[in-house]
Amino acid sequence: MDEDLSILSLKATPPDLTVAYGSEPDQVADIRYGRHGDALPLLVLIHGGFWKPEYDRAHLDAMSAALAAAGWTVLTLEYRRISGKPDVTLQDVANALQTLPNKVEHHNGKIVLIGHSAGGQLVLWAAAKCTWPALQGVVALAPVADLRFADKLRLGGGAVRSFLGADPQERPDVDPMQLPAPAVAVTIVQGNDDEEVPASVATAYHAIFPNTRLLNLPDTGHYALIDPRSSAWQTVLDAIRKLPPS
Repeated sequence: MDEDLSILSLKATPPDLTVAYGSEPDQVADIRYGRHGDALPLLVLIHGGFWKPEYDRAHLDAMSAALAAAGWTVLTLEYRRISGKPDVTLQDVANALQTLPNKVEHHNGKIVLIGHSAGGQLVLWAAAKCTWPALQGVVALAPVADLRFADKLRLGGGAVRSFLGADPQERPDVDPMQLPAPAVAVTIVQGNDDEEVPASVATAYHAIFPNTRLLNLPDTGHYALIDPRSSAWQTVLDAIRKLPPS
């Protein structure tokens, strides 16, 4: 199917606040406050773009604004993306999740991680590798959940090897498929017509981790999952709302 890419440049209301968690330009996050935030978990969004520096958090602005309009307080994370240096990215994600939620007001103290595409890999990795008592669950949208399989498919023109700087066999510690199952609830939302990260990747992850809730959406591509104007958007909202409390 032909993907609608307009979400990547769709303008949204600016964040209420941008906060830093380090001294590097990409060690920042945007905060948008939701009117029901005090009663709801903090949503932490992690963008995709195959870990490439030319893709940043701006393409999640519309999604972040829509989630805030639906009531949640939303933290949209930026992180360093340096080819061949995955540990820089992983360190940023871990440090941001460790430090930032305590600096954000208007949430109930719980955290839900939401990642799209490569951001889906990062939230699944974080949920498996890091322990935060506040973490309620994960919603992974078309995640690159199996790095070996994604490398075999040459997704993103060989993006996995560019990210890792190595054969994914050499970095099982980065691959959600090779890590223990997350101790929290995980829902994957996947479009069956996704040509960027095919549904077979999510299916492979689900086969190894059957407690994962997998929602396959027909006639849905890669970017519809982050587009509040799409028919898939209600499913994304429901996936967040139906995560069981930790």
